This record gives sequence, C-alpha cells and structure tokens, in this order.
Amino acid sequence: MSDSRFPLLPVLPEAASLPILEAAPADSRAPVRRLPPWLRRNLEPGGGHGETASLIAELRLETVCSSAKCPNRLECWSARTATFMILGNVCTRPCGFCSVPKGRTEELEQDEPERVAEAARRLGLKHVVITSVTRDDLADGGADHFRRTVDAVRAATGATVEVLVPDFLGKEGALELLMQSRPDVFNHNTETVPRLYRTVRGRKSQYPWTLALLAAAKRIMPEVKTKSGLMLGLGETRDELLDVFADLLDHGVDFLTLGQYLQPTLESLPVERYLPPEEFDELGALARGMGFRQVASGPLVRSSYHAREMAEDGLVA
Repeated sequence: MSDSRFPLLPVLPEAASLPILEAAPADSRAPVRRLPPWLRRNLEPGGGHGETASLIAELRLETVCSSAKCPNRLECWSARTATFMILGNVCTRPCGFCSVPKGRTEELEQDEPERVAEAARRLGLKHVVITSVTRDDLADGGADHFRRTVDAVRAATGATVEVLVPDFLGKEGALELLMQSRPDVFNHNTETVPRLYRTVRGRKSQYPWTLALLAAAKRIMPEVKTKSGLMLGLGETRDELLDVFADLLDHGVDFLTLGQYLQPTLESLPVERYLPPEEFDELGALARGMGFRQVASGPLVRSSYHAREMAEDGLVA
C-alpha cells in the first residue's frame, strides 16, 4: 500500500503482522465505580428531547449520542441538536473504551446522506457534526460517503460542517477524497497518550498515524480548523498529557477537547481515576497557554459537545 500522495503519513503494517491482544475475561474488569458528585446529573423528564428522538427514528438515522451512551444526550437532544453517525452502527475496530457494536458490517445505505441532511434541516441546525463508525472493510474507509453527506447537508441547510473521522487505516486517497467537501472543522480524536494507545484503541491504531492524519488535513486545506480530543482517567500522567498537547500543536491542531472517560459497559476498560473539575480547569488553562485557539475542558466535555460554540468562536478568531 503506497501513501505517495501524503509523504508525511506512515504506512501501517498489515494487520496480520501486528500482535493480537488477548481479550480479558469479563470478570477481570474492575467493577464500575460510583460516580463522584460532579458527574451526577439530575435531568427533569420532558424538555423536548423526545421530538429529536422521534425525528431520528423516523429518518432511520444513527447518532453517536445513543450508540456511545453519551452522558449529554438528553441535554443536547432537548436543545434540538445531535451528532450524526454514518456508515452504519457496527464498527470494525474493537476499541476498549467504546460501546458501539463490533462485528459484521452491512451494506452502505446510499440515501443516508440525504436523510442526514433532512434531519439537519428540520432541526434547524447551523453547525452540523458528522461522525462514523470505523469501516476498514471499505476500499476508501467510507471517505466518499462522508463527502456526499457533507455536500448534502450544505445544500439543504447552508450550515457549517464538522467531520469527526476515523483514521481510514492509511487508505490511499481517502483523506484527499473527503477533503473535497471542504469541511469547516476536521476532527480526529487522539483519545489517549502514546503509552496507552494499544490498550485503549486496539491493535490497528497508531499514535504517529493520528498526528500525521491531522497534519495532512491541514496541508491539503490550510484554512480548515483541525480539532482533536482526549479522554482522561485511563491512567495517563500529566507529563504525558502535556507532551501530547505539544505534539498536537506541532502538527497544526487548532481546537482541543478534554473530557472524563466513563466506562460505558461492564466489558469496557475500567476508569482508573475521576479527575475533579478544578483539574480539568487547570489542564484547559495550560493548553490555552501553550497556543491552542480553542479549548473545551471539563468532566462532561465530549468531542462534539457544544461544537457549534467552539467552531463559531474559533472560525472568527
């Protein structure tokens, strides 16, 4: 596999040459800890989220809000916003932190871009976030489907568009194809520090590839705002986090999100530590001081949480 169009992108080794991690028995996982007070949310019934849920069901759409068990789902849906997840609801990567189903994927639904666009139009969205499962089984990793979805949303709404993408496993031309849609924000999550990459992200993900993908997006389209996020509480150290911040800045990343990892299922990786809000505030201040244009840091921050506000502030800064 050649990456001649993107000389900065390392070629990943074939999956067969990578060591396979043994899956831990279900009873070896640490029990889910009781949430600290700052992570407990008392949400009143109602609030308008049912309307958003009904629209998503009517148009047969997937959202990362539901599939990833996001703690902010009711808040966001009550505000008539959602993060659309395309390419199906089955992922080809067995990441230890994620609750999205893994296994046999299905055929792409060719009308999905138009259904996402219709949902964005009816919700009145001014900033649309589009993410996906990872589809290593597709020749382009789903890049053209991303491009078609961005184009359809723009045509239907005129909204700014943020894409939160997988790494495409180094598939030649995939990133270039997606960037033809000229997203306003290009987001690819780092998720964790290099020492924990194999444990958290699995055998097919590599830290250098994450950095190179973000840099390549900026090189292809210099005006795009690049964004990345990390989950904290998986065993990382502060020095490791600061090193990642520096690496992201060196690779042209503009926006950074920092949030608490929450164990979504009993089979998922356990939480090593719950960081208090003041520690998130401190880390956010350090990141801003290092040079990121926009930083969102807090226990309940997620990659697309309040993405419109971050994009609006960052796009005019």
